[in-house]
Amino acid sequence: MLILLGVAVIVVGFAVRLNPLLVVVAAALTSGWFAGLSPLQVIAAFGKAFNDNRFVSAAYLVLPLVGVLERAGLREQAGRVIGRLRGVSVGRLLISYMLFRQATSAVGLQPIAGHAQTIRPIVAPMAEAAAEARDGSPDIATRHAIRAMASATDNVAVFFGEDIFVAMGSVLLMVGFLTTAKIVLDPIQLSVWAIPTALAAFAIHATRLVLFDRRLARQATARGATQP
Repeated sequence: MLILLGVAVIVVGFAVRLNPLLVVVAAALTSGWFAGLSPLQVIAAFGKAFNDNRFVSAAYLVLPLVGVLERAGLREQAGRVIGRLRGVSVGRLLISYMLFRQATSAVGLQPIAGHAQTIRPIVAPMAEAAAEARDGSPDIATRHAIRAMASATDNVAVFFGEDIFVAMGSVLLMVGFLTTAKIVLDPIQLSVWAIPTALAAFAIHATRLVLFDRRLARQATARGATQP
């Protein structure tokens, strides 16, 4: 059971807002140490996981593609498209994106969107344009808050939606771990119980987005009151 101290390291590290990369590495080293692995073996496990899942190769393909699209004016065009629509707010836009992202993650299609593929070049510019069309041009701090909320929306949708997919690696990992503890479960059982969690996460974050809309409106009103 001492191997599970790595989970405690992750919880504490995220709670005190440490660098996520350092937290994950510290958790891996902690679990590896109690499992009898040397630091080199833990690093080798990291390398094997990256190589097996092609994360490094994917980055080499995605980043140049996003750069070319942005150079061609993708961000500006996305902003112009959303700026022409009436009644669209930051919250409504991000709630729609969260619904799309959670639904696709639930059927195993997480790679079709993400921070690099959609949030930075498309969703965040569209959210900023929606705020500008509704409440006027936002200041730098507000723009950063909108971008952060767009990224958080993607995180929430994927994190709570992907476990609904029965063949997800995290689901199979939990099934394997429980099997070693002589607790026999089918993957479909975990996937079914992930549905209410995903629905609750959607409702909670959608509420946050509605409140975020209202905060942006109050800030716009305050800016208008202070201007001569």
